[in-house]
Amino acid sequence: MQIPARLHYATLAMYELAAAEQRVEPVAIREIVAKHGIPQPFLVQILQQLKSAGWVTSTRGSGGGYRLTAGRSDLTLLEIADAIGCGEGGCNVAAAQTEVAGQLMRAWDRAAAAYRDVLASITLTDLVNESADLESTMFYI
Repeated sequence: MQIPARLHYATLAMYELAAAEQRVEPVAIREIVAKHGIPQPFLVQILQQLKSAGWVTSTRGSGGGYRLTAGRSDLTLLEIADAIGCGEGGCNVAAAQTEVAGQLMRAWDRAAAAYRDVLASITLTDLVNESADLESTMFYI
């Protein structure tokens, strides 16, 4: 299953904001772009969508950037996908012409349901905690 770039980038941005929740200064777009290689104009569009959803706030100016809205680190990946228009599952093929095509459409629908279930079970806090666990077990030579 392919994950839309918009969803991947939105999740990376939200992850960075959740990981920086305790920071005094907001997270600058350039930080996220530099860390993840997200095209800046695309990231700006995504952050505006997330701001419209009420999940991030922005601060203008040279020390500006974005912050996760208070209490939003419990958002699931499914909620993020739905907010940016990538959470719809199911097969978007027209009516099945044959029994096999119908069977395949039902398989796509089951895969989409499983996809939504997995996304609904993972929060931003989970991602931040897993990342911290991985970093603490890294060995440097």
